[in-house]
Amino acid sequence: MSNQTTFVTQIKTFGAICTGVIGSGWVARALAHGLDVVAWDPAPNAEQQLRERIANAWPALQAQGLAEGASQDRLRFADSVEACAREADFIQESAPEVLALKLDLHARISAAARADVLIGSSTSGLLPSEFYATSANPQRCVVGHPFNPVYLLPLVEVVGGKDTAPEAIEAAMSVYTALGMRPLHVRKEVPGFVADRLLEALWREALHLVNDGVATTGEIDDAIRFGAGLRWSFMGTFLTYTLAGGNAGMRHFMQQFGPALQLPWTYLKAPELTESLIDSVVEGTAEQQGQRSIAELERYRDDCLIAVQEAIKQTKAKHGFDAAE
Repeated sequence: MSNQTTFVTQIKTFGAICTGVIGSGWVARALAHGLDVVAWDPAPNAEQQLRERIANAWPALQAQGLAEGASQDRLRFADSVEACAREADFIQESAPEVLALKLDLHARISAAARADVLIGSSTSGLLPSEFYATSANPQRCVVGHPFNPVYLLPLVEVVGGKDTAPEAIEAAMSVYTALGMRPLHVRKEVPGFVADRLLEALWREALHLVNDGVATTGEIDDAIRFGAGLRWSFMGTFLTYTLAGGNAGMRHFMQQFGPALQLPWTYLKAPELTESLIDSVVEGTAEQQGQRSIAELERYRDDCLIAVQEAIKQTKAKHGFDAAE
C-alpha cells in the first residue's frame, strides 16, 4: 500500500463515469451543490439523455434549494474515461453491475486520476475488493452506494475493500456529507451491504404474495405506503418496534413477539421467476402507472419526497429533536 493518506475533500470538479439513472442522479446532486461536473458515458446520445434527465430533476432541486452558483450549464462531457478522470477532484462510477466491466473501468480510471483523488463506485452488490483488484492506489477506492433518486435521497452506504485506507473512508464520508448526504459506513464488506439486504427480503416476500394470489402489486404497495412506510420514513424499524413494546420498550417487544419469528409467516427464499409471475408483476405495475409517463411519475415522487422531508424537519424542530437525529 502507498503511504499516501491525504485525499482531496474540497471538491470543485465532480467526475461522473456512466450517466444512466444513478449516474445522472449524482450529476444532478453535484450541480445543485454548485460544483462543476465532467461526465463520460459510452452510450449513443448519452449527453443528450443526461441533460434531459437533469432538466427533469431541476424543478425539484430548485424547490429544495440550490447552492450559490448552481447551474445546469456547469456540466460538460468528456470524450474518454481518462479525460474525465484527469479533470476530476472526486470520481463516482455508476456503470452496470458487471464485474469484468468494472475491473476494466477502474483500472483505467485509477491510472488516469491524480493519486490524491478518491474513487467511488455506486455498485449495489459487487464487493470493492473484487473490482478494485487491478486499480492503481486502491487505498483511495471506496463504494458509495446511493439510492434513487440520488439527487434527493440522502443515504449513501460507504464501504471499503481490503486495501482501502481508513483515511479514504473518512474523506469520502466528508465529501458525501458536503453534498448534503447522510453517509452510512458499512463496517464489513458483505454482499448487498445493509439497505439492499433489507429491501431484498421485502421484495422476495412481495413476489411470493403476488405469485400465491394473496395480493396484487397495488395492494402490496398500499400495505407499505399507508402503513409501515410512513413510520419508516422518520423512525426506521427498530425504534418503531421499541414503541410497540409500550413503556417496557424493546425487551418487552422481543419477549412478546419474538416467538413469532419461528412461525412460517415468510418464505425468505426467492420464488422461481416464472413467466406467469413476471407477467403478473408487469401487469400489476402497468395498471398502477396508468397513463402517466416515467418522467411525470418521477416529478410526482420528487415533490412527495421534498414534502415528507420538510414536514419531518419542521416536526423535529417542534419537538426539540436535533436535525441530525
